[in-house]
Amino acid sequence: MALTDLPLHSHGRKLVVDLSHEHGLALLSLPPLGGLRLQTRARRAVEEAVLSLAGPRATGAEGPPRSQPLLGPFVSRLAPIHPGQVGEEETADLRYVVSGPRGYLRVLVGMVRANRPWRLVPGLSKALAAALATGAVATVNSTIWNLAESLSAPRLVIATVGSVALMIGWLIVDAQLWHRSAEVSREARQRARLYNASTVMTVGIGVLVCYVGLIVINLVWALFILNGQVFASTTRTPLHAAEYWTLSWFVASVATVGGALGSGLESDEAIRAAAYSKREQERRRILQDDGGD
Repeated sequence: MALTDLPLHSHGRKLVVDLSHEHGLALLSLPPLGGLRLQTRARRAVEEAVLSLAGPRATGAEGPPRSQPLLGPFVSRLAPIHPGQVGEEETADLRYVVSGPRGYLRVLVGMVRANRPWRLVPGLSKALAAALATGAVATVNSTIWNLAESLSAPRLVIATVGSVALMIGWLIVDAQLWHRSAEVSREARQRARLYNASTVMTVGIGVLVCYVGLIVINLVWALFILNGQVFASTTRTPLHAAEYWTLSWFVASVATVGGALGSGLESDEAIRAAAYSKREQERRRILQDDGGD
């Protein structure tokens, strides 16, 4: 029984599990199981695969033909998983796949979970240091105070979206995380879109975690360092909870831009290690080597 956190494809479908009763082998791909309750779903899938291998087919008894695979709890428990097409020359004799928008979404969420986007923040130490330094300086800058007080909530939201998008785009472009397929087939294009979507989601979640952390850190720093009289004399606004929150929010956007610039000091390998699982890094390294050859 082999498990992998890489997405597998077969005949344009996302493969969940391949079973070979003749050889007593099974290959399970974890991303199609989704991102929630993964351990429970994986355990059920392994149980069903082992039971299938230990069934009549594995002992040499005649089973139903290939066109009528054995349907069991594996399908009903893990919908929208269903039997898939198996080629005549393939080793597997039974296959389960996912398809449709719901299946695509589950694979995508599973791929993002395998990448563990929460590791992106500690993995980008130079970018984080640049963001913290930018935030610390911006918090005590009177021009930033006046800007923060003059911005409305919609403009603060636009600043948030813009800074986060800039950070995501910079990391993807600078570290060459965008997947380009050398093949021109429809299936290859679908795979490329799936990989790129998982990259954007992985990096996006990591950057959002960083952004929220910057808001908290900037808020604590502002509570410690700001003087209410100096702030009021500069902005002509008393320093209350709303002002602390608005300033910390705006400074987080400024600091995120600083972090994007600081990420340029990170090596491509460090960014890939922070953004991808080990297996995904190996897959991309092999593709890069093949492309170079």
